[in-house]
Amino acid sequence: METKAELVFIPSPGLGHVASAVEFAKLVLASNERLCISLLIMKHPADFGVQSYLQSLPSLSRLRFIDVSTDPKLVVELLSNKDRFLYDFIEGHKQKVTEFVTNNITSNNSSSSQFGSTRLAGFVLDMFCISMIDVANEFCVPSYIFFTSAAAFLALSFHFEALRSTSKFDYSESDEELSILGFKNPYPAKVLPKPAKAITPSSSLYYDGIRRFRETKGIVINTFAELEPFALQSLSDAKIAPPIYPIHAVFNSDDKDKKQETESIVEWLDDQPNSSVVFLCFGTMGSFEPEQVKEIAIALEHSGHRFLWSLRRPPPKGKIEMPSNYDNSEEVLPEGFLERTKGIGKVVGWAPQVTVLSHRAVGVFVSHCGWNSTMESVCCGVPIAAWPLYAEQQMNAFLLVKELGLAVEIRMDYVKDFEGENPVDVVSAEEIEGAIQKLMANGEENEVRKRVKEMQEKSRKAMEEGGSSYTSLRLLIDDFISNIS
Repeated sequence: METKAELVFIPSPGLGHVASAVEFAKLVLASNERLCISLLIMKHPADFGVQSYLQSLPSLSRLRFIDVSTDPKLVVELLSNKDRFLYDFIEGHKQKVTEFVTNNITSNNSSSSQFGSTRLAGFVLDMFCISMIDVANEFCVPSYIFFTSAAAFLALSFHFEALRSTSKFDYSESDEELSILGFKNPYPAKVLPKPAKAITPSSSLYYDGIRRFRETKGIVINTFAELEPFALQSLSDAKIAPPIYPIHAVFNSDDKDKKQETESIVEWLDDQPNSSVVFLCFGTMGSFEPEQVKEIAIALEHSGHRFLWSLRRPPPKGKIEMPSNYDNSEEVLPEGFLERTKGIGKVVGWAPQVTVLSHRAVGVFVSHCGWNSTMESVCCGVPIAAWPLYAEQQMNAFLLVKELGLAVEIRMDYVKDFEGENPVDVVSAEEIEGAIQKLMANGEENEVRKRVKEMQEKSRKAMEEGGSSYTSLRLLIDDFISNIS
């Protein structure tokens, strides 16, 4: 019986990271019968919906989920240092990971597990789980990075990691335009991601991780060559990274447990004309204060367009929790809004994002520009009104609007204040409506819409036999298998 190659996947604890790792694992398993995967779960005290997501998944014969969580009391103690929390949290799981691999998989000889006869072929690590390279090294197997952001963000990260060794940069109050690896246009300092604004204890930890990317055997990116040719070519020319595998959009499946909500939304969309609906959804952590909700409502009502709005209640101030559904959304909406927009608009809580974006009725996506959402929108052919909130989303918005021409800006330098320490920055109804009208103008002849439809077609071809992502994935699989040869 042929020995299988077993991979150990270690995602960060956030839902977006875990779900992307699961979808990537499925892609790998569908590509080669000889591969099997143990996906290790580190439980975060806030959970972020990970457990309910995992419970909703059907079982797959060559994929197993292993809980390697440490003592919750130790994890809670780490929360006192916000800058170091994620890195110390992951570091604190190394012993559990070592124990699992020692007891269940061996690298030198074939071991017998629920997968049959297997040999350890490598570790596939989330971009923040870089310290797990040490564990892979103990077992003398290579590590790979699964980078869940854009190739442009990888290039930007390498750029500032190199800059850090030669200068103490500080762009926190800067209006400069910078020349940055991976971008053809001058890049405004005001939309730099937080680690690139200035050297802080937190950004130093991030760049220490980026530097270690060079110790790995490859970087797998959730993008495709036709979407980000400039960034990928820049990385290749700069010779600063191990081999890069742009394997395409790794779509997260919608929650199968929410069948009733999904059916109600799809029924409503079925009654709307093609490309007529503005869909507003802001990711797993996306929510707004009541003042901002009112501005969005005014914009939607005034625009006159049909809309589907995923409206979520923010968590209590200072708490790291996911937003929740309102018991009654009228408490934050302008008086009479639901009555006046009856028939043309639908306000919901949670929404099945991939299902909605795939629907023929959706014409515009008002989005926070998280990279998973961006890829889903592009691959479904829906143009984006860009309203970034946190992490590297401001950079994604710049990439989409200025570099790729696949979106229009609502406000590119908007940053959500999760701590609630600063006055609420309110984006006006005029700004929101202006972006929606720009994307809805001229129907199918709209220039941005045309570019997005062209990119949708390129994304489809990239996954076909002989396409760029198909080829990239095959090369990666061959590399995985070569590790046990």
